[in-house]
Order: sequence, then C-alpha cells, then structure tokens
Amino acid sequence: MRTKGINHLALVCRDMGETVRFYRDVLGMPLIKTIALPDGGQHFFFDCGGGASVAFFWWPEVPAAAPGIASVAKFPQAPKSAVGSMNHVAFDMEADDLQASIKRLQAAGVEVLPMVVNHDDSAAGVAAELHPGVFVRSVYFTDPNGIMLEFAAWTKGFGPQDVAHEPAGAAAEV
Repeated sequence: MRTKGINHLALVCRDMGETVRFYRDVLGMPLIKTIALPDGGQHFFFDCGGGASVAFFWWPEVPAAAPGIASVAKFPQAPKSAVGSMNHVAFDMEADDLQASIKRLQAAGVEVLPMVVNHDDSAAGVAAELHPGVFVRSVYFTDPNGIMLEFAAWTKGFGPQDVAHEPAGAAAEV
C-alpha cells in the first residue's frame, strides 16, 4: 500500500457561514467544493495547498464542543486532548511568511500566540531564539470552532539520528 499524502481532513463546525468566512476570507483558502447532505447537513472543502484540502461538516444538531476532550482546551496552557481526538491541524508555510501571518491574523481579530515558536530537541522542546537545532517554527491560533491550528515551517531535513526514542504505551496490566 502506498499513499501520496493527505487528501483532506474532515472536521465538524458549529456554523458553516462563520467557518467559510474564516477559512476563505481570513486564511485565504479557496472554497473548492460544497455538498448538501441528504440529512440536512453540509460538507464544504477548502484548498489548503499542495493538493490537500481541509473539509468541514455541519449538521443542524450535533453534540456541543468538548474542549480538553475532543479538542485542545487552551494552548499552550492545556495542550492535551483525548485518545481518538484531533489535537490540531498544521498547515505548511514558508518560514519567511510566519511573522506576516501573525499580523494578518491579529488584524482579523484572531487570537494568536503572538510569537513564532522555535521547536527543538532541548528538554523544554522550544527555544527562545532560532539556532541550528530548531527543526520547525510554528504560529498557533484557533478557528471560530475552537479548533487549534498551526502554521508550520520546517527548517531542516531529517535523518536516521532524528528517530531516537522507543514508542511509549499504556502501562502493562499486572
């Protein structure tokens, strides 16, 4: 079996109009397909670049949002979500565009972590300054549905030395 990448990620929104305004007008992702579902719902697709899409379902009646369970409650203070949840969506971006993205999001009234986060392999996992060990730079914010989003820019390639940890799992039963 061989995949070619992500085709689309399908999420659920509380208001399709609000979601279209955010993804199309604020983030600049073209709305490329709309579907009226037979149960009264809708399914809309946005082009997020590189041949991939982010899609949203909307139904008149769905369970309420569950921050801290089905999604992140508040980043970076409470970054965990439940098993099987969608923690966040990271959109690929050029590193040179990260600062401008913060300004554009803030101008649109979007709450955004007001700095670019430099992820590295230090004990803290982040660095105050860009250095050769930083492997990705990120900007974090949420959409109107409370979904955590990230603009991410890889800063270096990976090699065998970057796979250095054994997988962890649930504690064995005694």
